[in-house]
Amino acid sequence: MSTTLIPDIEILNRQDIRKLSLDQLKAWMVTQGEKPFRAKQVYEWIWKLTATSFSEMNNIALPLREKMERHFTINTVAVETSQMSEDYTIKSIFKLYDGNIVEGVLIPHPKRMTACVSSQVGCSLTCSFCATGKMDRIRNLNADEIYDQVVRIKEQTEGNYNRPLTNIVYMGMGEPLLNYANVMKSIERITAPDGLNMAARRITVSTAGIAKMIKKMADDGIKANLALSLHAANDTKRNEIMPINETNSLEALKDALVYYHEKTGRKVTYEYILLSHFNDNIEDAQELLQFSKLIPCKVNIIEYNPIGDGLFQKSEDDRLEPFMRYLADRGVQVNVRRSRGKDIDAACGQLALKENKEVEA
Repeated sequence: MSTTLIPDIEILNRQDIRKLSLDQLKAWMVTQGEKPFRAKQVYEWIWKLTATSFSEMNNIALPLREKMERHFTINTVAVETSQMSEDYTIKSIFKLYDGNIVEGVLIPHPKRMTACVSSQVGCSLTCSFCATGKMDRIRNLNADEIYDQVVRIKEQTEGNYNRPLTNIVYMGMGEPLLNYANVMKSIERITAPDGLNMAARRITVSTAGIAKMIKKMADDGIKANLALSLHAANDTKRNEIMPINETNSLEALKDALVYYHEKTGRKVTYEYILLSHFNDNIEDAQELLQFSKLIPCKVNIIEYNPIGDGLFQKSEDDRLEPFMRYLADRGVQVNVRRSRGKDIDAACGQLALKENKEVEA
């Protein structure tokens, strides 16, 4: 369990203003003798203009700002530390209002700038190849905390590279579909015209495989893309590295994916980390090929970045290339995602895990 700082009691006793809907904020304004339109102005400040304090709201009268300061807080996420890789990847530790930390990554590419954000403090899934799986799940992130990670990474994109943020992936710490309500609320705010106004097609939610929540995404009409962290296309191997498979088997996931595709008509991405001599044989490729025939999909073969415990190593190129070629030659849309930020603790969860160990020491 990580050691966290004791948050300011006064802050905890004030309500986070970003938990209020616009209608709730309007109702509060009326109870304070203010005009309802003030709520829209404040709402724009806290979401579109990403204000971190009430003092920034310069078109709001000082008495109202002081009143909001007494009643509310803005629990802003701040960059605690950041590292820039030789390949210009930036990985950041974000500090939350209660002293907990999560991590996020800016991944630059000639054609896109991608933010990888976290959805939970720690994780409960204990995937054996993932550093975050070695951390306890402490709590879910609120929607505004997820939103703020995107804002901070957007600032890094514009400040360091003078380019706009183009893509968002929910692939950081935690399982997004086990924090469903807050993740979907964050997507709503990110895509809203009075939020960051980003296109939903530029957002991808990556799940280890929660079958019933995949179906819920379809039922709720979520416009963001869906990615499944597959990593093995048979239950025996998947059980070994991903305990979630014991309660969400490949058959259950197949049923959910077919349901998702029939409801949405959308293609799904399968993520497949190649682990040397574990899931990188031609037999594994054959099983992945069969799984890929289920619905329209693409496969991202991901180069593994070892986390230091020695359990797994990345596949050598002489194993990766035949694996990829086997799929591509049989009509599977397949891409290789090379590991980024290898020199800055860039394996999933590695930086936050390291930070937690330093705090505990």
